[in-house]
Amino acid sequence: MDMVIPFSEVFLAAVIHATLQLELGTLLLLYHASLGKHVKKRTKNLVSSYIAGVGSLVFLGIAAVAFILDRYFEKPLWTEELIIVVAMLVALAIATWGFYYRRGRSTELWLPRSVARFIDKRAKETNSNTEAFSLGVLTSLAEMPFTLVLTVIAANSILALPTPYQLLAVVLYTVVAIIPPIIVRLAVRRGQTIADIQRWRVKHKNFLKIITGVGFLVLGFFLFGFEVLS
Repeated sequence: MDMVIPFSEVFLAAVIHATLQLELGTLLLLYHASLGKHVKKRTKNLVSSYIAGVGSLVFLGIAAVAFILDRYFEKPLWTEELIIVVAMLVALAIATWGFYYRRGRSTELWLPRSVARFIDKRAKETNSNTEAFSLGVLTSLAEMPFTLVLTVIAANSILALPTPYQLLAVVLYTVVAIIPPIIVRLAVRRGQTIADIQRWRVKHKNFLKIITGVGFLVLGFFLFGFEVLS
């Protein structure tokens, strides 16, 4: 039971991370740009490098936050600090419902126009595996206003686990967080078009927005019940 709650918190935080759409949307931009310039094998390599970039930053981000918490904070976090984290989760749920997606029948996200244009430009100009990897890292950094709290929660929970299980928990979070890009890669490989996938995202935009917001709230209640009250 001592490990069930920390692993559950890590898994739930990773699932919420996976419902966010910036990393997936950038992947579709990369597909759209590269399919017109490269042979199919080259496109696969670029996509794989992009996903590796996203996964690497997620993995290293959790490891870095865990190191900071372990070195400079009490572990686990104090009750007062956890209450702040819970409040931030509630705020993120409201933000997700309010402005994570821009209004209209598109999947355009909350990013400032200049940042969105820069990411779009980088996706169109990506010609090598290194550039694709860097694009994945850049996209993960741009999503951090919504993922940083999830990373802190996951890192705090990981530190509550026995040492042999900590690396396993970091890997679990990373794998779950990048499942959507992996699914898209497999779907394209099996014949789905980028247009089909984008239409699905537009059609289910409100559902995704609701699920993400509810996820933040559920994680907040989970932390409040099992960490703060206990």
